[in-house]
Amino acid sequence: MTDLFDKHRAIAERHERMLSLGVNAVSLTNDRILSPTRAIIDGRETVLAGTNNYMGITFDPDCIAAGQEAMALYGTGTTGSRIANGSYSMHRDLEKELAGFLNRKHCIMFTTGYQANLGMLAGLAGPKDTIYLDADSHSSIYDGCTLSGAKLVRFRHNDAGDLDKRLARSEDEGGRLVVLEGIYSMLGDRAPLAEFVEVKKKHGFQLLVDEAHSFGVLGKNGRGLADEAGLEDDVDFVVGTFSKSIGAIGGFGAGNHPLFNMLRYASRPYMFTASPSPATVATALAAIRKLRAEPERRERLSVNSARLFNGFKSLGLALGCDSVSPIVAVHCPDEVSTISMWNALLTAGVYVNIALPPGTPGKQCLLRCSVSAAHTFEEIDRIIALFGEVVAQGLYKKAV
Repeated sequence: MTDLFDKHRAIAERHERMLSLGVNAVSLTNDRILSPTRAIIDGRETVLAGTNNYMGITFDPDCIAAGQEAMALYGTGTTGSRIANGSYSMHRDLEKELAGFLNRKHCIMFTTGYQANLGMLAGLAGPKDTIYLDADSHSSIYDGCTLSGAKLVRFRHNDAGDLDKRLARSEDEGGRLVVLEGIYSMLGDRAPLAEFVEVKKKHGFQLLVDEAHSFGVLGKNGRGLADEAGLEDDVDFVVGTFSKSIGAIGGFGAGNHPLFNMLRYASRPYMFTASPSPATVATALAAIRKLRAEPERRERLSVNSARLFNGFKSLGLALGCDSVSPIVAVHCPDEVSTISMWNALLTAGVYVNIALPPGTPGKQCLLRCSVSAAHTFEEIDRIIALFGEVVAQGLYKKAV
């Protein structure tokens, strides 16, 4: 008999090597969360710089109160899908609020951000269609493409010319969907949306932008990259998550197509998943209203992001991209040095994300920071100083 776990022995060996270098970096426990930017980890107060809590809204008193009230009124969970158990009025309220925020006619809510990509892609595309996606797309996008059964064509990262060539020589018979991301999750760079829109005008396809890391962050209205670029009318579908700027759990898809709501009956990740809990929905609803009413959170995030970006530049660190975004990734030369640096930073009092292949583009090794509007300048400077100490200890060698 072949042991089904035989295929995972290489992963187990790699995991053991990581443990030999220090803390279990992929199973860290926060003993206590003190604020959006601080926690107790292994008995030490630690600055959090790897949470994606861009708006710093997780401890907002109004959001917490909304969640508590919803739990008291509606209970702890919905115990089933909306297809089988029906919707709560707050599900509809949140979708209406999101549609208004996004300036779209329709919005559909999913239980997680991961499922939002699965549900939208598998609902929009089928076996006779073709999905063109950026090579650096998030795993949830790849998985959604697989679930759809559509033909998959990858084009080079952020290369509209490469997409143009692939479309020019295609013999697609069904629909064509191109998928981009507003801000790419590992390196923090943005899609050159205007260039892709020109390709769309030339070849004709439907365009979906995953704004998971740019919703709430970019644009004068906080709607994401398309809002910032003034190209919202050229984007057919938007996907996003509640687990970053909104500080909750869930995801959404939105669009203006008159048949958009048919996705509720064609998307298996929507149909066969329990709907979001009352506390989650109420918290997200309150958070969206906060984002609309408090644009200063977005302005503060921009200032904090630039402060960390420029601070790292002054240390001579090799960064993931040349533009400022809330994601500031530091290139590292190899896996061992990345893990060693991560441990040194954690011991010193700052938590960042460790990002290793196969979860990174181009098999890169990264220490990934995410900035929050709730970070104080003192905390940002502390993060920079601790990276500086790691460099001084000789643990950092610029990746080439």
